[in-house]
Amino acid sequence: MSTQTVQEDAYRPPDGGNGSAPHDAGDAGYSKGLKARHINMIAIGGAIGTGLFLGAGGRLHSAGPALAIAYAVCGLFAFFVVRALGELVLHRPSSGSFVSYAREFLGEKGAYVAGWMYVVNWSTTGIADITAIALYTHYWSMFTDIPQWVMALIALAVVLAVNLISVKIFGELEFWFAIIKVAALVAFMLIGIFLLSTQHPVGGHTPGLDLITDNGGLFPTGLLPVVIVLQGVVFAYSAVELVGVTAGETSEPEKVVPKAVNSIMWRVGVFYVGSVVLLTMLLPWNKFTDGESPFVTVLSNVGVPYAGDVMNLVVLTAAMSSLNSGLYSTGRILRSMSMSGSAPKFVGRMNRHQVPYGGIMLTSAVCVLGVGLNYFLPEEAFEIVINIAALGVISTWVVIMICHMVFVRRSRAGLADRPKFRLPGTPVTDIATIVFLLGVIVLMWFDGGVGRQTVMLIPVLAAALVIGWFAVRGKVARIAAERAALDGPDAPKIPGQR
Repeated sequence: MSTQTVQEDAYRPPDGGNGSAPHDAGDAGYSKGLKARHINMIAIGGAIGTGLFLGAGGRLHSAGPALAIAYAVCGLFAFFVVRALGELVLHRPSSGSFVSYAREFLGEKGAYVAGWMYVVNWSTTGIADITAIALYTHYWSMFTDIPQWVMALIALAVVLAVNLISVKIFGELEFWFAIIKVAALVAFMLIGIFLLSTQHPVGGHTPGLDLITDNGGLFPTGLLPVVIVLQGVVFAYSAVELVGVTAGETSEPEKVVPKAVNSIMWRVGVFYVGSVVLLTMLLPWNKFTDGESPFVTVLSNVGVPYAGDVMNLVVLTAAMSSLNSGLYSTGRILRSMSMSGSAPKFVGRMNRHQVPYGGIMLTSAVCVLGVGLNYFLPEEAFEIVINIAALGVISTWVVIMICHMVFVRRSRAGLADRPKFRLPGTPVTDIATIVFLLGVIVLMWFDGGVGRQTVMLIPVLAAALVIGWFAVRGKVARIAAERAALDGPDAPKIPGQR
């Protein structure tokens, strides 16, 4: 079957054109191979990655124990985002996720901006992941002589190969990655609670609240550093939107998605806030360092043989999981964009395993640039890319909230039906989330150094998006016209179609 045939079939509305929502050509051809256990574990493990396992060390050193408050605040807004996305998913499941919803509610320009900023997000996140993997492997002396960029390249090659096989293999791999991450965090927290309750020394320090009160209190470096690290904390939650993407490849999204979305709130409280509080009660906040997992720091100071090695292996798994998810999600998003004309044709191609290999290869190609970054700037590579990725995360979440507000407005006008699973407090929660996210960008400017340079990239990204739109808008208009003619006058239209 040709790409054009798939595109045409995908846009034929069910029931003779009486559907309530437009269809996304990018949804055609997938195997629906993800099961409920896959989606649930992807949701649980999605936000547990390099942002917590590696990034928390440097942030603890900068912000102190108040980092737990930053995680709690960002976690609340992340929940609002994923709850809004969950409502949109139940309105119309799509592998194109928020890009498909942006097309429906904001038009093709909105979908174009949302899609390419998401690619920026995951491409740079992929660079952060392979950088983290290289740093993790250097923990072991047997790898220290191997250049950081070589380890980054090997990691990318392995995950790329796995991602191209099938969605079922992806789901199974992510399932076990998530199991390992969750089990490791639970084990660490149990060990930490044991150390805390028995007052067992950690690196010469007696665990307890005294490690917080005697080392500057909750805000040892002041309020400003806590506020400034918010962009890094937002990055830590950057995979929560994966629930929306994976919903397009499961057969029962209406059953799976609400459960997966609701699990986010408790996992934020337990894994992020709980872990940071525990870490600061086991070691003084200034003992944690950038470039080393705080969990490895604690376990190495306990003196348990190989404890640091085991945890380092776990955090290596987390980085591999994040990279795997990034290739998966951008492959699906780029295919949705390709079918509408806003991305190159080749990224819409599927292999015989029903995997959109074109988009996956494009993201991998950008990640190769990260290998070069690890070669030229090995000490700064991680911080540079997570700041850029934060821009992609913020733009993606803002688009989701705007789409949700438009959807709610249409439902109140009788043009759409809201599912029972809803974002509470709308539109106040939508607006508050958008204001918060835009405020994080402002705070990045005051971070100085890499943060300020990242904000200065915004005009560059905007110019690139404008130039790109003028390059593809003719193709987008032509495909939209062909789609409208194919569907007929009674078919639901996407805004911008004529």
